[in-house]
Amino acid sequence: MIKHYPLLRSLLIYREMPWRFTLTAALFVVVSGGLALQQWLIGNALNEVNNGHAVVRLADGNLDASRAWFWLWLLLGVALIRGIAQYSAGVLSLILSQALLTRLRERILQHVQSLHLGYHWQHGMGEMISRTTRDADKLRDALISFWRQLVETPLIVLATVGLLIGYNLWLGLVPLLLTGVGLWIFVRQTERLLVLDREVGAAYDRVNQDLSEGIGGVRVIKSFALEAGRIERFNQQVDFFAEQARLALAFASSRIPLPQVVVALSHVWIFIYGACLVRDGRLGVGEWVTSLLIVTTLIFRIEGIGRVMQVFADARASAERIWQLLDAPLAIQSASEPLSKAPLGLCLARVSVEAPGGGQRILHQCSLAVQPGEVVALVGATGAGKSVLASLLPRLTDAEQGAVLVGSSRDGWQDVRTLKLDELRQRVHVVPQESFLFSDTLAANLRLAAPDASDETLRWGLSMAAADDVLERLPQGLNTALGDRGVTLSGGQRQRINLARALLAKPDILCLDDATSALDSVTERRVIENIRSLLQDQGRGTTLLIISSKLSTLLLADRVLLLADGHIADSGSHAELVQRNAFYRDLLGVEHG
Repeated sequence: MIKHYPLLRSLLIYREMPWRFTLTAALFVVVSGGLALQQWLIGNALNEVNNGHAVVRLADGNLDASRAWFWLWLLLGVALIRGIAQYSAGVLSLILSQALLTRLRERILQHVQSLHLGYHWQHGMGEMISRTTRDADKLRDALISFWRQLVETPLIVLATVGLLIGYNLWLGLVPLLLTGVGLWIFVRQTERLLVLDREVGAAYDRVNQDLSEGIGGVRVIKSFALEAGRIERFNQQVDFFAEQARLALAFASSRIPLPQVVVALSHVWIFIYGACLVRDGRLGVGEWVTSLLIVTTLIFRIEGIGRVMQVFADARASAERIWQLLDAPLAIQSASEPLSKAPLGLCLARVSVEAPGGGQRILHQCSLAVQPGEVVALVGATGAGKSVLASLLPRLTDAEQGAVLVGSSRDGWQDVRTLKLDELRQRVHVVPQESFLFSDTLAANLRLAAPDASDETLRWGLSMAAADDVLERLPQGLNTALGDRGVTLSGGQRQRINLARALLAKPDILCLDDATSALDSVTERRVIENIRSLLQDQGRGTTLLIISSKLSTLLLADRVLLLADGHIADSGSHAELVQRNAFYRDLLGVEHG
């Protein structure tokens, strides 16, 4: 049931901080009660002044102002205590709201990292960023307003209306009724505000996505002189976002004043009806003045709810988008079976995979086996499903049908879906063609795979990846900052550093998904021969699956697998496939014989 109220779900995170929440709420009770007490005291003090009891002339002609001083010090004391409580409550509410927002953002980041690749393919980077930034900021604004408007304001309404009813029943009931009508109008308007903010959020997603693509694809844009078109496209997205924001603001500006006017009628009622009560001797002047002060405070608080309702409408839409992300199912979850310590090969048993979103079938009844220590090349036409096959090995995605197995014929096979996910990914690595490096030093990037590695070990990894020359050319060696995505390096240098990072993890199974495409034949041969000679603990060799269409790469493999029509269409050495398979010859552009 609570899943239908995303903003309430966000606020319920406060349950994880019970003592701080209770203390903050208690302080707001003190603040609200203190306000009612303060104004009740003012009314009593004014009555004593009006009746001539505050300052009394004594028989000797001197003035006795002890009652006046009593009221002065009492009011100052109450105001001081209330001020300290209000300051403390305000600070604690901000700290508590920030703690809640921090926990929510941590959950978003953790969940995004846990979602399978299919979800990321279906949802762009711009959408992910806007939900973590804009939507979280909208929710933050609501959290800041929560304490003042949804905790303190109801308490103040109860305290002030209770005091007014204590003076006279109708003096309090009419303002209460007008306040209820004003709030009802506010609530009726929030649904439209919610719809408008959803449209603003969707437009903001498109702005973020366009900006991300414009920055990430800057090389392509410059290469094809697309700057003017991309700028025009971005301006159109911004203009559309601004128009949606204007419509939301115009609606709020035109509708919010009505309920504010309704609530403000309370002041007129207190002034007129209270004056009648004073005239009839049923209410003192001090109580009348106190009632006017109280209702003024009430009106200012309720009038502010108009702006707060807009904030909460925005936050409700943002919270809905955040929880849509957090409720996205984790299609890939870790199992409990430990991974065998024996050398690992890989096996696909009648595996079928569909494109994300239920599209066409990429792999269909695909089967293959690679024994531990074997070097196998996988070749296929563009779009044949080679990268999808690679993503199955460390469970970056899962097969709809069939099984992905690791192990060997001698020691037995294990289904990857039954294994502990962290163990599997520590021993099965896929190096993609796109070489991603973080904006950090070379050493920090390499130590992602081996956090405790010494500088000497890092140099060994670079040597294994034939990246010695890269290290020599960097001005500060291992401590050189590589820039955003390794922008200071060439494509081949980035690929070799990514290879070095993977080799430092000493994986049992290493899949190179076109990860040597930017290397020359000599360097590529050196890297693969180094991997062939790489022995892990207890003499285990690395099983290597190379996805490539380069002839020089295929010649280095023990076997070549041909992927076509979603399954392994042929298998053998390069010479054997050239001899018997016309599609293979056409794919590589080689002639028969």
